[in-house]
Amino acid sequence: MILAVAAATLSCEQNKIAFVDNSKLINEYQEKIDIEAKYKTKLEKFNKKADSISKIFQEEGQAFQEEAKRLSQSKAQEKYNTLLQKRQSIGQQLQQEEQQLSIESQTEIDSLINKVKDFVNDYAEEKGYTFVLGANDGGSVLYGEESKDITKAVLKALNEKYKK
Repeated sequence: MILAVAAATLSCEQNKIAFVDNSKLINEYQEKIDIEAKYKTKLEKFNKKADSISKIFQEEGQAFQEEAKRLSQSKAQEKYNTLLQKRQSIGQQLQQEEQQLSIESQTEIDSLINKVKDFVNDYAEEKGYTFVLGANDGGSVLYGEESKDITKAVLKALNEKYKK
């Protein structure tokens, strides 16, 4: 009986288990911070461009209103349709650019998440962990001893690798 209890205790000790806070790991990873900064800059440039185009259209609209007073109704309608088509075309172009930025950003973030997962797998193998659980708001780890939380160590190693 004593041997059975000893064997069970030893087998439990062989399982080295830890957890990482997924949100903290991803959000504090320097590469993610850099990606967000890059896309924030791109989005700011895009918004300036969109604002500039909007102002130009506003000016064209005001100029058209003044000019329309002097034109025949058919000529005014023709110019209005041309202006409207131009506005729709540029609006579609801006929408496509914005979607492209969003797709590029999400692709990079998805790639980064996969990179982090691979890193955690390699880290766990290197450190001899049997299991590394992911803690998040969804509750995959509802409680874990602080001593089993390896988030800081993994984040430090991940950021060091990124710096290289």
